[in-house]
Amino acid sequence: MNGAAARVADATGNWVDTRAPMWSRPYLRLARFDRPIGSWLLLMPCWWSAALATAVSGDIGQLTGLVLLFFVGAFVMRGAGCTWNDITDRDLDALVERTRSRPIPAGQVSVPQATIFLVVQALIGLAVLLQFNRFAVATGIASLVIVAVYPFMKRITWWPQIVLGLAFSWGALMGFAVVLGRIDASAVLLYAGSIAWVIGYDTIYAHQDAEDDALIGIKSTALLFGARTRPALMVFYAMAVALIGGSLWLAAARWPAAIGLAAFAAHLAWQIARLDISDPALCLRVFKSNRDAGLLLFAGLLADAVMRAG
Repeated sequence: MNGAAARVADATGNWVDTRAPMWSRPYLRLARFDRPIGSWLLLMPCWWSAALATAVSGDIGQLTGLVLLFFVGAFVMRGAGCTWNDITDRDLDALVERTRSRPIPAGQVSVPQATIFLVVQALIGLAVLLQFNRFAVATGIASLVIVAVYPFMKRITWWPQIVLGLAFSWGALMGFAVVLGRIDASAVLLYAGSIAWVIGYDTIYAHQDAEDDALIGIKSTALLFGARTRPALMVFYAMAVALIGGSLWLAAARWPAAIGLAAFAAHLAWQIARLDISDPALCLRVFKSNRDAGLLLFAGLLADAVMRAG
């Protein structure tokens, strides 16, 4: 298929390709609405911190509104970040089998059109951000520096996943900034734990493109670790569980949060046992399963917040 009807290679069975108006499909693909897993993974630390900060405050009244605002903000800003990434990476994307069908290299959207779409998404994200207090607004704006430099990291370091972790985990700070008007030690540990989680799951994701990346000079932890990926994941996932556990301890979390963390840890262990880096389709499935891991932790934190508020 050509034009707006052509699907992105790793997007299957989604509403964008089957039900969205034809004119909107290239833009929805730019924003990854045909592949929303990244938006969910960006959202998880936001929801974790919102629930944990609410538990600390003891006032659950604003949590529902925060969950909804973070949901909208995560999907919009993930879309803006992906649009920026596709603008900067358009030449590299054209060289990789899985990414050459993205809207810009496929000729579905021009760079000026993508830039306008980027601005529109950013303005919607700003509208969401302005619903919060001044400290939270400043905290949110500070993350844009990391988002802006991320696409270039794969050209200069074997560790672009660290920069992705810094960006994707920023929500772990935002919940505390919104609810408590501060970033305390518990928030910092939650942020650090989320960064370790992101490094782990994005290493799994990067194994889909490892061969093409090696040929065109793109760096990643997947190429750095290679056959040592499994023990590397053990280290980063263990760090994630330990750091998040420290965050819960500092926040005086109760048993529901501990159960959520245990379920999260069990899911990460399952991922390590299940992974086969020579199977790209399996790598994608295991990567996507991290949404469920994040939701397990969120369920425990939410239950803890409800219990403490009562």
